Amino acid sequence: MISHYLLDIIILLMAAVIAVPLFQAIRLGAVPGFLISGVIVGPSGLGLIGNVSEIRYLAEIGVVLLLFVIGIELKPSRLWLMRRLVFGLGSLQVLMTGIFLGCISYFVFDIPLRAATLIGPALALSSTAFVLQLLTEQKSLTSTYGRTSFSVLLFQDLAVVPLLALLPLLTMPELSLGKDIGFALAESILILGLIVLLGRYLLHPVLHRVALSGNAEVFTASAVLLVLGTAWVTEHIGLSMAMGAFLAGLLISDSSYRHQVRAEIQPFRGLFLGLFFMSMGMLLNLELLLESPLVSLGLVSGLIIIKIVVLFPLAYLFGLKTKNSLAVSMILAQSGEFALVLFSLAYLADLFSKELFQQLLLIVLLSMLVTPILAHFAQRLSKEKEKKKIKNIEMPVAPIVLAGFGRVGHRIGEIFSMADIPFLALDSDASIVEKERANGHPVFFGDVCNPELLSAAGASNAKIIIVTLNDFDATEQLVSTLRKTYPDMVIYVRGHSLNKCAELRRLGASGVVSENVETSMELASMALVNIGFDDQKRESILGEFRQTYYDQIDGVARSKDTEN
Repeated sequence: MISHYLLDIIILLMAAVIAVPLFQAIRLGAVPGFLISGVIVGPSGLGLIGNVSEIRYLAEIGVVLLLFVIGIELKPSRLWLMRRLVFGLGSLQVLMTGIFLGCISYFVFDIPLRAATLIGPALALSSTAFVLQLLTEQKSLTSTYGRTSFSVLLFQDLAVVPLLALLPLLTMPELSLGKDIGFALAESILILGLIVLLGRYLLHPVLHRVALSGNAEVFTASAVLLVLGTAWVTEHIGLSMAMGAFLAGLLISDSSYRHQVRAEIQPFRGLFLGLFFMSMGMLLNLELLLESPLVSLGLVSGLIIIKIVVLFPLAYLFGLKTKNSLAVSMILAQSGEFALVLFSLAYLADLFSKELFQQLLLIVLLSMLVTPILAHFAQRLSKEKEKKKIKNIEMPVAPIVLAGFGRVGHRIGEIFSMADIPFLALDSDASIVEKERANGHPVFFGDVCNPELLSAAGASNAKIIIVTLNDFDATEQLVSTLRKTYPDMVIYVRGHSLNKCAELRRLGASGVVSENVETSMELASMALVNIGFDDQKRESILGEFRQTYYDQIDGVARSKDTEN
């Protein structure tokens, strides 16, 4: 029995390993790659996977982890900074598009009212994972159309929560609906309030104690326990596991441990979410497309046109120029992963028939496959640079990241604070993090050598990373990782001896400061002043010494490169 499930997992992994890189190479993205690989190995394709329902239950963990990560990222301060576009443009887009699509579902296609109530807003949501990936590839996240698209996606992520809460209410019997809604809401609010209170007063101390233990495996286990435990509780009070995970993410969003927790969860999230998309692909009925291709393509075209027609004038009213308004509406014209999540849950709850579910899956999948083409035209439309920037949508990204906040990092942070330069610091010592945050410094807990943590902390958007770690091996590893991951990043590093500084330069450090040399020069400088050397002569001697030493570092680094 176990070997049978193992074979299914091996087949799924093989399909993903082949399909996903191929789709990424042709710039269609990872999500369609997972979906298509699921279609290929599923009943509509080669029929290699028989236990589709068993795989789906396992794959739902991916949705849980996705909602948890979104909860972490939706910090109240971040939402407030972009409040005009998030709650203004975003809410209008979801509301108007949802009503429009819901009415069409009910009045034109004669879909039952309860199902249409969910279909409209679900199709109004775009693919956060897909769109952000495309914007990153285009290097458009900081452009006007990129930031506006991001703001709308933020509200769409928030909108998933009430839709998840709405779903169990829509499945209640007609006669008991009115009586049960009040009781269900009261019970849910009571339990959720209890979770929030426990999280606020217990979560941070528990994570702090775990961090102080210095055991990375225990911290990982604690992060997974937090997500799955909260998800289990909310499921057992009649709400969804995804909502519980989202709530857990919100509870930790303002914690100093959020980056490390996110980094620990991220690999699991990617694997299980990929499994979820593959399971959706396996459920897809290709006969629907082959029997009536024109109908399917017409439905997808109609969805895309409606979403563009609704969002374009709204974006224009919120201050975007015509081309940027069209660009935003085009890149958000697809349906996305949350529609798949909601439709899957609705199907399991018998809100949708099998035929309706498969038709909706087909529409979502085809709309996502068209997205790279729309994104290409959106980028071309938005290439005209606007001198006037839209207010309140600046990404809250620190231009400088300090890797390590011990004595050296702390002093660098104080200098930046005096100069009013925003920065973000990471340190793996929980006691340092606790102390510095109490003093108002933006310091977060985590292993700075973890690429997922660096990504979570916004390293890709920083201009400079300054490495001040005491551990030379960790410093080497970090510099190497940073240079491979961010080829254009400016990386300044604290070093010691000549050979070690040379090795850091060889690994990709933009600049290395030798503590030994700088300390020696400061002591020598004070002695020269005391002896009677004037400033000009003293600076000349010290400058020549410094230049000679750092030239030696570069020379040794070049010779090591030649040897390798």
